[in-house]
Amino acid sequence: MDFPDPLLPGTLERRYKRFLADVHLDDGRRVTAHCPNTGSMMGCCTPGARVWLSHRDDPRRKLAYTWELVEADGTLVGIHTGRSNALVAEALEAGRLPTLAGAHRVRREVAYGRERSRIDLLLSLAGQDCYVEVKNVTAAVRGDTALFPDAVSTRGTRHLRELMAMVEAGHRAALVFCVQRSDVERVRPADEIDPEYGQWLRRAAAAGVEVLALGA
Repeated sequence: MDFPDPLLPGTLERRYKRFLADVHLDDGRRVTAHCPNTGSMMGCCTPGARVWLSHRDDPRRKLAYTWELVEADGTLVGIHTGRSNALVAEALEAGRLPTLAGAHRVRREVAYGRERSRIDLLLSLAGQDCYVEVKNVTAAVRGDTALFPDAVSTRGTRHLRELMAMVEAGHRAALVFCVQRSDVERVRPADEIDPEYGQWLRRAAAAGVEVLALGA
């Protein structure tokens, strides 16, 4: 995936109120950018870190700048959770997820489930629906291992239950961890942060939900 325009480099001053970040750009300007990540961003929001912003001059937007990347632990990390769906869709098209290859139809953000959820990607594979939930993994790195989630995620647990229900109904279901950093080799559930999510993830895998990891 290529960004449509060059990103603007700067230094992070602070991230606050979850969705806001003050950045001192290299050209001397100080701007407030939208932070498109609702997690704790453990290890990815240290003041003084190098960051890169995208810019969109749209009068309908409250903030013209969006935080895209940060340099953390010597590697670039994509913190924009909205990019992960596009990255997974691109990987599917390129055949980088072999177990999900061959989809002749891909729909996005389709309403489904008992708990009023929306699936990130709904694939048609050999005449069978496959429900694909995408989770963006950015932080909480220990050695070569990333953790998910980096904060308690009741929404993530709900999505696991929905995927399990789809398998029970005779469909395929998959969870794809999209790891937007290149310094890790594996992902594990962050049991010390959200033990309930870890329990449900293991139940989902045992129930037939396919759990995959994609490095970006």
